Amino acid sequence: MSMQVLAVDDSKTMRDMLRLALTSAGIETHLAEDGVHGLEVLEGIDRPDAIITDINMPRMDGFGFIEAVRDLSDYRAIPILVLSTESAENLKARAREGGATGWIVKPFDPVNLVKALNMVAG
Repeated sequence: MSMQVLAVDDSKTMRDMLRLALTSAGIETHLAEDGVHGLEVLEGIDRPDAIITDINMPRMDGFGFIEAVRDLSDYRAIPILVLSTESAENLKARAREGGATGWIVKPFDPVNLVKALNMVAG
């Protein structure tokens, strides 16, 4: 069975890049446009092995999305990686406090992203 990942980002270009990087590595990929859409997609799929989320998004940002996922008992243990252009330590700390597992700064290296997913979800 292949790994299944939900990727949440408001940029269509970034979603396309994530889909290409992940599917090329044999990872089943589900995409969402923001935190609200991410929660909707999460309800409609089997439990993913990991979640990737941006921080700066409309409707519900990454911090709100992480907290909302962690409030759902079935999803508390799923690793969540933040993928963002932001790199400030206070934002990383806020994400960790909300339940994020790790932080990757954009632009991402597809090989390193897949390695990170295998480390946290393997």
